[in-house]
Amino acid sequence: MAQKTSEKGPAGGAPAVSEPGRVRNVVLVGHSGAGKTTLVEALLAATQAISRAGTVADGTTVSDHDPAAVRQQRSVTLSCAPLTHRDVKVNLLDTPGYADFVGELRAGLRAADAAVFVVSADAGSDEGGIEPATTALWEECAAVGMPRAVVVTRLDHPRADFDRTVQECQDAFGDNVMPIYRPMLGDDGHAVVGLLGLLTLRVLDYSDGYPPREGLAEAQHLTPVEQDRNDLIEGIIAESEDETLMDRYLGGEQIGPETLVPDLEKAVAGGHFHPVIPVCAETGVGLDALLDGLVSAAPSPLEHEPPVVTGVDGTPRPPLVCDPDGPLVAEVVKTTIDRHVGRVSLVRVFSGTLHPESVLHVSGHGMAERGHPDHDADERVAHLYTPLGAQLREVTACVAGDICAITKSGSAETGDTLSARDDPMLMAPWRMPEPLLPVAVVAKSRSDEDALAKNLARLVAGDPTLRLERNPDTHQLVLWCMGESHAEVVLDRLRAGGVELDTEPVKVALRETFGAPAKGHGRHVKQSGGHGQYAVCDIEVEPLPRGTGFAFHDRVVGGAVPHNYIPSVEKGVRTQLERGLVAGFPVVDVKVTLTDGKAHSVDSSDAAFQTAGALALREAAEAGQMVLLEPVDEIVVRVPDGYVGPVMSDLSGRRGRPLGTETDPAGDYSLIRAEVPATELVRYAVELRALSSGSGTFTRTYARHEPMPTHVAEAVRKEHAAR
Repeated sequence: MAQKTSEKGPAGGAPAVSEPGRVRNVVLVGHSGAGKTTLVEALLAATQAISRAGTVADGTTVSDHDPAAVRQQRSVTLSCAPLTHRDVKVNLLDTPGYADFVGELRAGLRAADAAVFVVSADAGSDEGGIEPATTALWEECAAVGMPRAVVVTRLDHPRADFDRTVQECQDAFGDNVMPIYRPMLGDDGHAVVGLLGLLTLRVLDYSDGYPPREGLAEAQHLTPVEQDRNDLIEGIIAESEDETLMDRYLGGEQIGPETLVPDLEKAVAGGHFHPVIPVCAETGVGLDALLDGLVSAAPSPLEHEPPVVTGVDGTPRPPLVCDPDGPLVAEVVKTTIDRHVGRVSLVRVFSGTLHPESVLHVSGHGMAERGHPDHDADERVAHLYTPLGAQLREVTACVAGDICAITKSGSAETGDTLSARDDPMLMAPWRMPEPLLPVAVVAKSRSDEDALAKNLARLVAGDPTLRLERNPDTHQLVLWCMGESHAEVVLDRLRAGGVELDTEPVKVALRETFGAPAKGHGRHVKQSGGHGQYAVCDIEVEPLPRGTGFAFHDRVVGGAVPHNYIPSVEKGVRTQLERGLVAGFPVVDVKVTLTDGKAHSVDSSDAAFQTAGALALREAAEAGQMVLLEPVDEIVVRVPDGYVGPVMSDLSGRRGRPLGTETDPAGDYSLIRAEVPATELVRYAVELRALSSGSGTFTRTYARHEPMPTHVAEAVRKEHAAR
């Protein structure tokens, strides 16, 4: 539950700032279980933003305040945790590490100016290393020039190996990933009690707790780190703007830290050099080193180019500048629905200053295919808050570069642009992966249907990776999710909102058709209450080429079927085609010809001939060879080269037809193109992830319907008959 406090209240966190240069927006990323949330908690406690650190196991952390996160013991949503260090506000953006919640990760990347990759010192192995998904994320950050650093956590674990972890990071991320501190062991030879700064040659001693005692390194500490120190110095000099430094260094000159540290900070802020900092959140080792690095080396919003904006109608606008006095442009990076506070929007301000009691223009375009229709509205913002997990602390303004929260917006959705009412602008939505795991939901009772629709609308407004669809063929309400864990969280939130619902197997929109010509006779003769119903018709049915549709022809001679009843026969045939003939799916690509029939001058009627037409079609289906058609999708699977063989084999087992394989120019990945029946892809999002250790992704587009194999079609018919 979100809690509101005044600016002077007990919520903790960092106060509002008045200039962008005193802000750092840092997103923490890494695979699930690396220790991101525990690290955030330790940093908040170290800077007294909170009185004491909570734990993931107890469900008491600032970041994991969502009930689903507490229940699953892992982060499932983006959380903002601000703190102050050396008079600089650092907005820590804690992101989920599990692939299902990639939408939260994308939101964190959009709001941040730098990324910290959190890697556990006990996660690697001789066969393991950095997870492929983490490597892919590193490359993605590199493509946009986002500064990156690496934090190695869990140094106190019995299996922790700092050197091996650094090597694995270098293998995955590149040679410009270098430690700037080395962990120091205590007298027992196991516990990490200090850090040695490789540039300053000063020791941070945590043996008496946090904060550490600081002193000069002793001689016996220097020899083991000499090579690491030389590598670090050479790496910094190689990135320095001072071209004389390398010659001076090679000439034997001792380059001091007063020269190297500023060059290091510039290289990190520019995204050219990536420091590795060892940290143990439980004991406090390295927390101050990390905080100092974030403040001195992470870029401020002034150094990060804002996103491109246009007018609401798409007209070009001048590039934004991170200026508190500039035109107001902000973006909703996350929307949540709190049962007590209502809609809470996490907002990154890119230009101008956001003030309470102001009227803003809310604009969202380009997400209609995800269930977010284009919308524009003017809304008044009553209050501004700085968020600390679930707590909201009221502030008087939010300047360019900072992050705040607003509440009770009637229309703001994730990805929307906030701007001045008299100068509305629009940011293009950031790239989001397509949700590819369908989950069919159904309300338990009619009274739950309205609540289900209302709660679904709220969830879709806040989650761009969730797509809602009413399948017109199967009539199922389908939630398209990123994976099983994402679906579990969505369903839990719906139930927490008071909705009683069930899930059911997802139906694939099959089709039926005739495999051979057939004839049918429809006779509807009935006497009831003194009023008769009389209609007889004969039809011929023949299959048409795939994709042709339906054609109806009249070849009746001599007025056997009166002219005014011929449309009735066609209507009855069309109605039966829509209902299906053998498995309850629409019949397509057929030509029906009315050849003969009989009518009664008194008892014939429109309804009678509709019934006769349907009966004739059903008899033709019994006599003819009916075929089930299944949709076939063209998919493109992107996996690391080492997984091509297993993926190709798996696709063959799904009745897939390979179309070709090519190298992805973006890295050591391959693109596998294939045609696969849609019935085989219902759970492919989950199964591909398991097959490729979380590194595989795919896209799908409809290609066509084609005949289903006989044995598969027979199973579908039996299932339909058993209902």
